[in-house]
Amino acid sequence: MTMKNTNSLPDILIVGCGDIGVRVAQLEKQAGRKVSGLVRSEEGAERLRDQGIEPVMGTLDDLTSLSDLPTGGKLVYYFAPPTGGGPFDSRMRSFCQAVGAGPLPDKVVYMSTSGVYGDCGGEWVTEETPLNPQTSRAQRRVDAETTLQEWGQEHSVPVVILRVTGIYGPGRLPLARIQQGHPVLREEESPPTNRIHADDLAVVCVKAAEKAADGDIFNVSDGQPGTMTQYFNLVSELLDLPALPQVDMEEAKRVMNPMMLSYLTETRRMDNRKMIDQLGVTLRYPNLAAGLKNVVAQLDKPNMGYFGSVGH
Repeated sequence: MTMKNTNSLPDILIVGCGDIGVRVAQLEKQAGRKVSGLVRSEEGAERLRDQGIEPVMGTLDDLTSLSDLPTGGKLVYYFAPPTGGGPFDSRMRSFCQAVGAGPLPDKVVYMSTSGVYGDCGGEWVTEETPLNPQTSRAQRRVDAETTLQEWGQEHSVPVVILRVTGIYGPGRLPLARIQQGHPVLREEESPPTNRIHADDLAVVCVKAAEKAADGDIFNVSDGQPGTMTQYFNLVSELLDLPALPQVDMEEAKRVMNPMMLSYLTETRRMDNRKMIDQLGVTLRYPNLAAGLKNVVAQLDKPNMGYFGSVGH
């Protein structure tokens, strides 16, 4: 695979310009490229302007608002999550319908999730592992991947898919759960989970835009699986907070919410070697301990305005 000269890359449109979108935008702006972002409200538009991102008004939930989406000749990062409910991603379908009717982008990089693999019994998972989505949330991601890939083939637009594990970083720690004292699974029963620091994820996105070929799929992880219990305990320790109570799986099924249980019952170890080798990525935070120390150093501890997901 030949490396593309970054100076030849087109301007950028980010669909789903939240935390990761803004991080990617800053990297692209540093490289001298113009970045715009789809946004549904004036408040959101002002937030993007503050980051030096040109707002594009519209919403994936209203197809008519996408009629003038400026995708022609641009690199599109698609980071928008599906809406809740059902096995289909209506937002991705609206995006493909709108973009297919106008000038086409040069490439689309889609941020999917490792949840598309389902439960792999704790085994190592490569990009060749068959998909086995076991929740409607994961089914919507598979639908989005398939919809975008088929659209890309029909319109000769290169599509790259990133199957991302749990994201942690500033604003993405599970501090609400820790503050509230929610129990975690006993360490000896806790299955492997996978994560990536938000800064490293942003770099991977940009590298995928630069280097990946049409049809490429990458697992995005630091390649160092740990357990959910280790994760919570390390966050608590670094913030000088009490360790959470531990329960066995039977008790967990009674007291934990369905999403948390899905993280504990769908187990896998994500192989990131293709990401490292083909994209030439050097992770700034190659393991959870290094990444969390960086995150905690940025907190006015214990300022608990920083809530986040638990990862997968």
